[in-house]
Order: sequence, then C-alpha cells, then structure tokens
Amino acid sequence: MLAFLISFLDLEKMDTLSNLRTFLLVARYGGFSEAARKLNVVPSVVAKRIAQIEETMGAKLFERSTRVVTLTEAGKRLLARAPSLVAGFDDMLSSVRKEDSELEGLIRVMAPTSFTVSKLGPIFTSFIHRHPGVKIDISLADKSVNPLEEGIDIAISGRSATYEGVMDIPLAPVRPILCVSPEYLSEIESDIENPRDIGNLACLTFRPSGDVWGFNSENGVVYVEVTSRLTADDNHTLLNAALGGLGPAILPGYICREYLDAGRLLELLPNNRPLDYWFRAYIPRRRHTTPRVKALVDHLVASMGEPNHDTLLQSPR
Repeated sequence: MLAFLISFLDLEKMDTLSNLRTFLLVARYGGFSEAARKLNVVPSVVAKRIAQIEETMGAKLFERSTRVVTLTEAGKRLLARAPSLVAGFDDMLSSVRKEDSELEGLIRVMAPTSFTVSKLGPIFTSFIHRHPGVKIDISLADKSVNPLEEGIDIAISGRSATYEGVMDIPLAPVRPILCVSPEYLSEIESDIENPRDIGNLACLTFRPSGDVWGFNSENGVVYVEVTSRLTADDNHTLLNAALGGLGPAILPGYICREYLDAGRLLELLPNNRPLDYWFRAYIPRRRHTTPRVKALVDHLVASMGEPNHDTLLQSPR
C-alpha cells in the first residue's frame, strides 16, 4: 500500500497531495466556493488544483453547473480510493515525525446530532485534552453511513448496518421510552392498554427509525405502524413536541429521564417497552489499526462503560 501511495503521489511533486485534499473537499461540499472557504483560498485556486489532478488522472472528475458540481464516473472511482491514500500518507508522515506514544493527526467522525450534543461532546473534549496533537472533525448526521464511502474514520450510529470492509464495535445500549405529556393523555378518549392502541394516535416520529415501532410483549416482539403528526431527525425536537402535548414519542432515556422524574412526561406501556438498540462505532478495517483512531475508539468504549456514566443505561424507574 505504501509503495503504491508513494508511486501515485510522486514525492517530487507534493502539490499532488494538495490537489487530492482539494478534490475531497469539492466532492464533500459539492462546489468550488465552499471548498475554497474551507482551505482559505480563492475559488480560482481550487479550480486550478482540480484541473491539475484531472490532467494527472487523464480524466474529467466533475461535471460543472452554475451552482454545483457533481462527480463523474472517474471522479467516483477516485473518491473511493482518495481518502485512504491521503490518510495513508498522513500516517506515514506522522510515524516519521512522532513517537508512537505521541498521537497526532486528524480523525474524521460522523455522529448523530442529539447524542453528540447531549453526551459525546465532553468525551471528544477529554480525548483532545489527553492527546493535544490530535484534531477531530465532527460531522452530524442522523443516519447510518458507510465510512468508506464518506471518507470517515469513525461513523457512530444507533442503526444496525453491515458494510464490506468495515468493522463495528458496540459502544453502549439505548433503552428508549414511550413518552407522552399528562395534558395529552387526559385529552384522548381511548385507553392505551397494549402497543396496537398506539396505532390509533397521532404520533411524533424519529425520521431514521420510520413509522413502524417495535415493542416487547409476552408473546414476543410486536410491530405497530403509527401515523405521524410530526417527523424530525432530532430527538430534542421530538422532546419539545411531546412536552407541548402534541402526542407520544419514543425517546432515549438520556433525553427524557429528567422530564419523567419531574412529572412533565409520563411513560406509556411500561410493560411493553420499545425495543432496545445499540450505538456502534463503524470503522474501515484498514483504519482501525491507525494509533489515533484506535485510541479514540478505546476512549469512547471506556468512557461509556464507566460506572458513573449515565449516558444510556437508564431504564425507567
């Protein structure tokens, strides 16, 4: 891999590496202007770098329009290889410059919005304090993504998925709770005695989970298709809607626990709780052995496993 990398980059022309980095930013943000802002250069510099790498590759990498650029088939093929090439070169430089005990370099992370805001932020902060030579670039996305396709070192998700060339490491379980405000519960006419009764209500749904809710029962798992009154890809939005009396929502314990304790929300169907799920870290196999990536994954696992860490293992009291 290293021999291929050195051959591809031609170390006598280091601008090829800058051109590759520029290519990745244009592909990520869909335009020269945004890539230029990220690089603190003018758009004409970005255009020049893309033209140079297209000349090197002997192929057109982008289709250009007045507003956005889109990848050509050649561009898509390069995008599948470029992140690992750049990361491999960075790792090579890092190993030359620093001892193994001194981690440095960039880690690209994609993680869910609510979970990052509520819990992951302090964990990332403590990691950087421990390893000041490391930088973390966090993108927020409430969906499962293939880190290989996105050029990401670690993708954190609560959605189960399998990707070729990607390993997943369990971080912590989530025990969600079906919540509703006392005001809403007092207004509905029908009794809620089993999961199928939820299908008669207008619900608040989390877009990545969809409108089919799963519940535990004495006879196994029961799935109910619900009608959504409000759909969002952020749990705090659903929390506010539930507090406002718009309907029931399935919320993670770390989001709704304090409102249940305060009586501002009530738990529905405590004997038929929603299905648990896990947050997992998805890592390209070839990146898992990179010292800084492995160190961050180990830090995430250790932080979420601490006895005083109330992130997820909160079941209704």
